[in-house]
Parts: sequence; structure tokens; C-alpha cells
Amino acid sequence: MPDGAVSSLDAYVEGGGGRALAEALKRGPEEIIDEVRRSGLRGRGGAGFPTGIKWRTVREDPCPTKYFVCNAAEGEPGTFKDRWLLRMNPYQVVEGVAIASHAVGAKLAYIAIKAGFEQEIVRLRGAMDEMMARDLIGPVPVELIAGPDEYLFGEEKALLEVIEGNDPLPRIVPPWMEGLFRTLDSPNPTGVNNVETLANVPHILREGADWFRSFGTDDSPGTMLFTLCGDVRHPGVYELPMGFSLRELVYTVG
Repeated sequence: MPDGAVSSLDAYVEGGGGRALAEALKRGPEEIIDEVRRSGLRGRGGAGFPTGIKWRTVREDPCPTKYFVCNAAEGEPGTFKDRWLLRMNPYQVVEGVAIASHAVGAKLAYIAIKAGFEQEIVRLRGAMDEMMARDLIGPVPVELIAGPDEYLFGEEKALLEVIEGNDPLPRIVPPWMEGLFRTLDSPNPTGVNNVETLANVPHILREGADWFRSFGTDDSPGTMLFTLCGDVRHPGVYELPMGFSLRELVYTVG
């Protein structure tokens, strides 16, 4: 993750940005999904579901219409890691969305975010405009959707409802079975990942699955962002390897 804010697309490209998407477009969807699967990347939104398996499920669904959604509606109390990522390096997140959308075969992608996240929206819009102008956003169009500040908006099925113009109320069937703008004849399976998950994807495509597995544990490879706040001396957002204990986080870092 970035040590400091990436201020422009030029700075992002100079640091290797855009290479992962270019590589993904050369290698094709199946190879991308296999690389992500081998990396062991799990969702960073809470459930920890294997990302490669989720993408493959959407990709292999016989329905020809598919979508992809980035969940940027972070809402857990005291959590700020996704917003921090969007402020520091929105380009990396957008590149991750572009790669994921290509991998699952989406016709359209959305980044859904709370309207109250004004600084993050400004950063995202600027990054998307710059990347589209330089043809660095890939073949799948990406739209930004600003939704309500309600807590339920962050739940992935409620997120789909908001994109469709409805209230943020969860559905029963998961998005990979019934996705955006579904009908009886077309379930439109939809891949949904949160900001942090997608921010890892360009690194995995550039450096490889084995590199990603050099951090963390065998079952949960990689690093993860932790928001530390409350009665601690050093509050902040910290990137640490998976397997780092809660005791170490609070008493050593905090």
C-alpha cells in the first residue's frame, strides 16, 4: 500500500501503475482468475471469501450479462481503511476494478460510495477522468454511484438495490446468483469486492501469486489494513501481515 499520497496519474504510472491491467488484457480472463486464486487473496470486507473463487463463479455462469461492483460504502464504526486507500491512491483501486471487471466478463462496472465521503469522491472522480483520458481504465466502462449515508448501504445486496435506484435494503439471494437489474430470464450475476480487496489485485498481477504469499499465513496470505482508534497512544491505519495478533496490534502498535 502507498507510503504517501499518489498525487497524479503520472506519479502512479511512474511507480508501475497500469502495468497490471496491460498484463491482464494480454493474458486473458482465465489466467487472471487463476493467478488471483493461487495468490490466496481473501476478501478484505469481513467475510474473507476467496476472491479467485468468487470471480470464477461469476465468470462461468451461463448468463451472458454480468456486472462488477466495488463496494466503497465503508460503514463499520471506527473503520477508516477503505477511505484512507481512496484518499492515498484511488488509481490503484480503479485499476483493480478494471482488472476484475475484465476477468468476470462484466459489461459494466460500478464504484458505489456514500455521498458523504466528499474527499474520497473528489479523488475517485479525478482518477477516473485521468485514467479514461489516457485509455488506462480498460474496455469495461466504470461508473461512480453516490448513495445514502445509511449503514445498510455497505451490505453488498443493499448496495445493488441502491445502484438500481432503490432504498438500501438487503436482498435474500447473493449477487453472484442474482445481480444487478436481474429479471426472471436473466439473473445477471454480479461480482462484488470491497476497496481493499481490489487494491491488492494490481500488486498480485505485477509481482505474482508467490510474492503475495510471502506475507501472512498459508491460509490467509498477504497483508491487511487495520484501523486503530480509541484509548490508544498511536491511533491510525496500519498495514500488517495476516496472522498478526490483536494483542500485538493493541499493545505493541497502539
